[in-house]
Amino acid sequence: MPELPEAETIARGLHSTIAGGCVQRVRVHRAEVVEPMTPSGFRRALTQRRVESVGRRAKWIVAVMDDGLRWVTQLRMTGCFSWSESSRLRAEPHLSISILVEAPQTVGVLRFYDVRRFARMWAMDPVAWSELDERLGIEPLSEEFTPDSLASCLARSQAPLRNALLDQKRVAGIGNIYASEACHVARVDPRRPAGGLTRPELRRLHSAIQKVLGEAVERRGTSLSDYRDLLGDEGTFQNVLDVYGREDEVCRRCGGTITRIVLAGRSAFLCPDCQR
Repeated sequence: MPELPEAETIARGLHSTIAGGCVQRVRVHRAEVVEPMTPSGFRRALTQRRVESVGRRAKWIVAVMDDGLRWVTQLRMTGCFSWSESSRLRAEPHLSISILVEAPQTVGVLRFYDVRRFARMWAMDPVAWSELDERLGIEPLSEEFTPDSLASCLARSQAPLRNALLDQKRVAGIGNIYASEACHVARVDPRRPAGGLTRPELRRLHSAIQKVLGEAVERRGTSLSDYRDLLGDEGTFQNVLDVYGREDEVCRRCGGTITRIVLAGRSAFLCPDCQR
């Protein structure tokens, strides 16, 4: 599932491509992608609106329109955008939505594909967006994210640290890949109760989260299966993963053996020798 670095990469690509452009036509190929709105309601909300900017909040992509509306996309498992300089809104396999945009430099079609059909799009007014935004946790690459704010997010939690880091109401945007990687960089066992970390451990974890996410953004995300950016290119962070997906391989830091464990039904990875 795309996490913060992947969503950030896609949002940056969309901003550079369609920001300042005007939506000319919208075709909804699969009605469930815009539920609970109807396809006609979604079309009316976006058509003839100008895209002011495209950014990211947590794992979601958020386009701000000229009337204050937020066009929000949740990629979930396999959602992906593609841009081509064309004016045809044609049906294709796995295509959920196609949008004709008169962009600043050209006219093109923004297509949104979803093989698993879990992804969703919404057209939110400012009130609805504010309510959603308030339910999401602190952004880990923001100035507000400090060792103290991380301590507050994890305080009194008895959940395993990996699980607490996945809670989007605590810290927004971290998923399974980057939680495992950050715990390894910080030398902290992901099974530890989140509220039991010492101050030195919290400082190391804070630094590790920002280091891992920052490098993953620079490398345009992690492509393990379906993830591609707007141009169809893979990310490259999978080439430098320390623990995620490396079960039984050698730890690059200490020479120990990477272990896969299961927390709340999902895999996590660690080196038992240097994450005590």
